[in-house]
Amino acid sequence: MNYSILRYILGYVLKIEAAFMLLPCVTSLIYHEEEGRYFFAVACICMLIGVLMTLHKPKSTTFYLKEGCLATSLSWILLSLFGAIPFWISGEIPHWEDALFETISGFTTTGATVLGNVEALSHTALIWRSFTHWIGGMGVLVFLLAILPLSGGSSINLMRAESPGPSVGKLVPKVRYTAMILYTIYFGMTMIEFIFLLAGHMPLFDALTTAFGTAGTGGFGIKNDSIMGYSPYIQWVVAIFMILFGINFNFYFYLLYRHFKKAVSMEEIHYYLAMILIAITIIFLNVRTMYPTGFEAMTHSVFQVASLATSTGFSTTDFDLWPQTSQTILIIVMFVGACAGSTGGGIKVSRIVILFKTVLKELNSYIHPKSVRKINVEGKPVDHEVVRSINVFFITFIIIFTISVFAISFEDKDLVTNFTAVLTTINNMGPGLAKVGPTQNFEQFNVFSKLVLMFDMLAGRLELFPLLILFHPAIWKESIESHRKKRANK
Repeated sequence: MNYSILRYILGYVLKIEAAFMLLPCVTSLIYHEEEGRYFFAVACICMLIGVLMTLHKPKSTTFYLKEGCLATSLSWILLSLFGAIPFWISGEIPHWEDALFETISGFTTTGATVLGNVEALSHTALIWRSFTHWIGGMGVLVFLLAILPLSGGSSINLMRAESPGPSVGKLVPKVRYTAMILYTIYFGMTMIEFIFLLAGHMPLFDALTTAFGTAGTGGFGIKNDSIMGYSPYIQWVVAIFMILFGINFNFYFYLLYRHFKKAVSMEEIHYYLAMILIAITIIFLNVRTMYPTGFEAMTHSVFQVASLATSTGFSTTDFDLWPQTSQTILIIVMFVGACAGSTGGGIKVSRIVILFKTVLKELNSYIHPKSVRKINVEGKPVDHEVVRSINVFFITFIIIFTISVFAISFEDKDLVTNFTAVLTTINNMGPGLAKVGPTQNFEQFNVFSKLVLMFDMLAGRLELFPLLILFHPAIWKESIESHRKKRANK
């Protein structure tokens, strides 16, 4: 285990967080709010600790997937712990567990909130709350890779540990340039949405926070009614960009470099758009009579499907009042989620496609026992290791999901509340149904349940295994043995 590289990476993560906290500091100066001093104080602490941790460069910057997973999970835990402190010490979120819940929800782009009145927060707190979505959307370690050169092919292990989806590859030979390309696309799309929102006469602050929430597919609103109070134009802009941010970013890379054939042939995107279209059609037909005009019904249908399919969590209507058919469709798209390699959450479309193709392959083997069939995606055979990892992921997902629902059931809330609370947190969605619906929040849960849901948010964002590896006995055994050897050598 290369502990020195872990220290070095975590130190840089803290320095990056310190730099990011300058945004709420500047916001507090603009709006003449005192809350900025708390962010500045925490930023200074993060920078100091980060500088101390990076004073000595590691002798070897080579690390493997194990170190990559550990660095990723510990980075996100550190980000959340320090990111929550300003909320807590400023008194805007008085309870530590609530401040931590809100921050984890922000960084993991979940959008689940414990706040009943978000409009009571300062502009300083609101900008940080939404900015955590933008940071977590693409991933802080992907940002780190863009600015910090690491040796050889080691850095791909960081990207694999943090990036969503069954498989992660390099767009270009060097991982650093891949990370730079991804963040350039990410920043560019955020700015385009920001301009479109301003064009719809949305206030500058509102446009900025909404763009952050959409880009990261997070869904923290700065109004108590989320996006309900804005014009249909704003709602359609947000809906379209939610769908765009749910697409695999490789698609935009291919478009930029004029690989149009590769872009068009991405099978996952075909299924993703088909799922959204079918869901919108069914829901529109189901809720048409609930709204005065067909346009209004279509607006809400498109928006809510886009929001929940991409795990954003913005809302324009209380879909908890929709018919059971529509709610069932929303639950299905929540499970599936967006594309791999996007900022969206969920199980991912590519995994579901491969799982279905695996089932079909097994059925064909019953009919034609001697036939040899491969699972193909985009005309290429899928490696057995990829299929195996997807099967293991799905089993692990079901186990964690079941245990989590059981763990929070002791509060004696209804099954729909508990089921969708876990579903929305592990899939990084935000609102659920019943007592965690779009007009409700997660404040009602006790501390233990909140801890379970916080774990689910982190596990869901990090694709389960990078976080689970922290609890593997072999990791701690190796750490203890390494420490003993060092003491013995002294």
